[in-house]
Amino acid sequence: MKKSIVIDLFSGCGGLSLGFEMAGFDVKLAIDNWEDALVTYRFNHKNTATLNADLLNLDPAKVEQDFNLHEVDIIIGGPPCQGFSVAGKRIIDDDRNKLYRSFVRFVDHFKPKAFVMENVPNILSIGNGAVRDAIIHDFSALGYKVAYKVLIASDYGVPQNRRRAIFVGLLKSEFIFPKPTTEIRVTTKEAISDLPEETKNDGEGYPIRPQSEYQRLMRVNSSTLNNHQATVHTAETKRIIAMVPDGCNYKCLPKEMWSLRKVHIAWTRMDSKKPCFTIDTGHNHHFHYSFNRVPTVRESARIQSFPDDFLFIGSKGSQLKQVGNAVPPFMAKEIAKQLLKQL
Repeated sequence: MKKSIVIDLFSGCGGLSLGFEMAGFDVKLAIDNWEDALVTYRFNHKNTATLNADLLNLDPAKVEQDFNLHEVDIIIGGPPCQGFSVAGKRIIDDDRNKLYRSFVRFVDHFKPKAFVMENVPNILSIGNGAVRDAIIHDFSALGYKVAYKVLIASDYGVPQNRRRAIFVGLLKSEFIFPKPTTEIRVTTKEAISDLPEETKNDGEGYPIRPQSEYQRLMRVNSSTLNNHQATVHTAETKRIIAMVPDGCNYKCLPKEMWSLRKVHIAWTRMDSKKPCFTIDTGHNHHFHYSFNRVPTVRESARIQSFPDDFLFIGSKGSQLKQVGNAVPPFMAKEIAKQLLKQL
């Protein structure tokens, strides 16, 4: 059976693409303007063409010709949301939203059977829903029936309570969002307790046997541990982290220490007994539930549901940003499976 053809706009390192591949789609092209993310993308998606380009100025007709994309079934992606405003209640007319408009332009050109667009949850409430309504209007004008919902990653086997707004448009029917795949959430401990406290060189064997079903799943195609370089903190930072119990934050420190870091997420430890909070792009305010350090790239990737054979390339800071910006593949896979059923 012929696989449905996908192109991924604003692809990053490829979390959304990976989920669609897991569900049986053929991702033919990924476009992004951050080369670091594309280096990782190419390494892990060897059958997908990549294009480093600014989508602001990209002509879909030229992309179609250059990559021989005469039939595209699905367009996926997450246009950056910084510019979404409610000027005149029409985001399509606001210069700051050209990236969003380029997503609309690609959908208009290729007329896929479906599109999937992901974004931050508050996109649904900005301007009392004006942005949400404009998005629905723009795609409805192209003939799509648009459904939207905020999904929580931990409902789909991801050990993280990340929330994302998902818009799905179909030409012939309205998308029905996938039901949660589990009632028992995967905890942070179940995700990463087999990963050691100390640094491991890429390609070394695992020093600890898998401790959970999730860990076994993550290791299926991997016999070595990669991207597990531990950050070395100052003695003072480690002393303060050690004062914060599992699952707590700066409020567990003596009150006179609360102002040491002037952000509300400061000194937050993961909770070993629950899915993790949203993995960010590498700010040093979030710590391992047990070790007195920030999570490694591999620990963050596990919490995002990237399997261990998915390798991140680049500096450690770049790798953490790539992981933090990604859509959790397991959540993407469930959206893709549901889409496959409806198509």
